[in-house]
Amino acid sequence: MINPRSKIIKLRSYFVNLLILSFITLSLPLRAQLVGDDDDESKLYAESKQVNQFFRRFNGEEDEKGNRYYPRDKQYRSDKLRKKYLGILFDESNAGISNALKVEFSKYILEKPESSILKFHGGNWFSEVNATFTSGGKNQTVTLFMELEKDHLGSKWVISRVHADMFEPYFVRDTTKVGRFLHPLSHELDFMNLRKALSNSDSVSQFTVKRFKPDHLSVFLYEIKKGNLKFRSVEQVKFHFFQIGGWYFEISQFNRPGYNTGWLISNLVKLNNDAEKDLLRKHLYYESK
Repeated sequence: MINPRSKIIKLRSYFVNLLILSFITLSLPLRAQLVGDDDDESKLYAESKQVNQFFRRFNGEEDEKGNRYYPRDKQYRSDKLRKKYLGILFDESNAGISNALKVEFSKYILEKPESSILKFHGGNWFSEVNATFTSGGKNQTVTLFMELEKDHLGSKWVISRVHADMFEPYFVRDTTKVGRFLHPLSHELDFMNLRKALSNSDSVSQFTVKRFKPDHLSVFLYEIKKGNLKFRSVEQVKFHFFQIGGWYFEISQFNRPGYNTGWLISNLVKLNNDAEKDLLRKHLYYESK
């Protein structure tokens, strides 16, 4: 015959164990949210979560866990550490960047340690921000080019240029039509013929100097001030770097599973001379159109 007291003790023990098991089971999803079912913490450490962290890793100024190194530390900007990081700072899904080019770039960085340090306030880098605005009830994409500018004892991000396809028609110059010009003796008529010249908005650009360049930023500011253009959201952000002599690279943010995520080098170009550098800058700023 089973002792009733013994039975109660066994049942109590069973429910205590069940409660502990339930607590452990409920704790597992939290761990999965932080790390991932098949991941470990090393994957979190492998990600360059911020642009500033990309700077530090490129320069060899932090360890794998994000702890900062300082000039007094042995590992600070060491060739071994920089070589290690250069191997994981590229977007591996981009087949457009050849392994040979990566190797050549990394070799250049390690051979010129003093001149290959990225500097936050060093200039020669800027951000490309693709944003959505509304105009006339329609969504429009506007590209803002941002750069750092000194401000008193600190610095601030400012809009240096703007490009928007919606502004292009304002700057179309029709060179097919002949006869649309102001006569060289117009000054003798006190330029009264401006009335006729400016009456047609489609041909008004014919009366500007040949060296005139479209200024989308001025139009952008005008449309914002008039309330015709309203900001909605930022869709994508990139950063363009010309700080490393003879090279250009771009970084973009990638949110995906695995180690190759975060802020990574998404484009790399070797520049053989200043002419190629200027041509690339014009292309990035949409000035080559």
